This record gives sequence, C-alpha cells and structure tokens, in this order.
Amino acid sequence: MSNTRRRTFIKLSALGVLLSGCGVGETQQTVNETFHQLSDPLNASFEQLLFSTQRLAPEFPAAQIDRLTPLGNTVEDVIPELDAQEYRLTVGGLVNNPTTLSLEQIQALPHKSQVIRQVCVEGWSKIVQWGGLPLVELLKQVEPTPEARYVFFRSAEGFRDTQGDLYGYYETWDLASCVHPQTLLVYEHNGEPITQENGAPLRVGSPIKLGYKNIKYVQEIMLVNKIPEQVGYWEDEGYEWYGGL
Repeated sequence: MSNTRRRTFIKLSALGVLLSGCGVGETQQTVNETFHQLSDPLNASFEQLLFSTQRLAPEFPAAQIDRLTPLGNTVEDVIPELDAQEYRLTVGGLVNNPTTLSLEQIQALPHKSQVIRQVCVEGWSKIVQWGGLPLVELLKQVEPTPEARYVFFRSAEGFRDTQGDLYGYYETWDLASCVHPQTLLVYEHNGEPITQENGAPLRVGSPIKLGYKNIKYVQEIMLVNKIPEQVGYWEDEGYEWYGGL
C-alpha cells in the first residue's frame, strides 16, 4: 500500500472509531463506505495469500452431522418453487464451450460426497453432508478462456423490492476457490435430495467460504474477467467480498 493510501486508511480508521458511538448519520455512512472500499481489497489479498488450492478443509464422521436446521444463508422473503424436471443450469461468459444442463445431466457427471463444517458469518456453524458435482468438473467441460478470473452466480431466489418488483440473489467468487476440490454444486443434503428451503434443486456448498457465499437455487454461472458491478447481494450491503475460511 502506498504511503498516501496508508495515511488515508489510518485517518479513516480513526474517524470511523470516533463516529461509531454517534449513530449512523450521512457522514458516518460516507466514512463506512470509503473505509470498506479501502479495507476490503486488503482483507481479500491477505486471505488469498493464506488460501491454497491444495489445502483441504477438515471433514467429519457422519455421526456428527447436524440434521435439524436449514442453512439459511440468503434473503428468503420468497422461496422459489423450481420444478426439478424443468430446471436448467446455464453456463457461459468467458468459456469455449457454453452449455445448458438439466438436473439429470448434472447428476450424470462426477459425484462427490463430503461431511464438512458450514460456517455462518454470524458466528454459528453446522456439520453437514453435501453431495453433488465438483464445480471444477463442470469448468473442465466448458473450458474457461485465459481471460477468465471470476465466476458470477445468479440465483432463482427472488424477493420484492419497495416497488413490488422481483429480482434475484447473486454472488461472485474468485476462480481459484471455484476449482478447489471441496467446492460443489450440491443436490444432496445429509444423504437425501436437497430440500427446497436448503436450495433445491442446486446450490453451492463449500467449507472454504462463509455461508453467505454458498448461494442457493443456482440457475446461471458466468465466467468474467473482473469483479462485476453487482458483486454479491450481501457484499453490496457491506459484507466482505472474499469471505474465505
């Protein structure tokens, strides 16, 4: 970080501390947004430095699976009702072989099962079994071009804004995390077909990212060369983008 940027960062940190007990006024909001713009790339760089595509997250015995609670990692004002027979996943963007797959075609591809700890940014965690298609296997089929660096996911999850319009949940991951062997496109949960409230028919499940990065109801995957303007639903509300563990 340059000296000028470091001085700005320190000043904003101190100003943020001074204003934190004064409520969230317009000035505080501006400071928060600027602080996030400066600090989030630093967090991402540090986490990416620690991350290794060869380092596996711990896995657990099936006896430790928590079979009770749905994993609510998204905004669920409206849970989409997707017909598994009609479902289609579209994969495109910076790839040589764009494709559209049915759930049956996805289930015919390589399958992996893992019992891992899913961690929420709010501090709780659950031991879960995820089963599905390793995302790296799908990426091998579509062949990302050399320019591809990030993966954008769009969900079918919709909710209504103040005008009553329905719009979707979305996420962006770095490509290195997508090719990690424990990053799955999940259609099984705890040994059963995944339920609607947990993201059926297809969701992301990975122990290397915080829960809000594990997007549910995935309908579209796009490979891009830069982080899009719409980074992720929660990230656009101020959460950290990388969200690594």
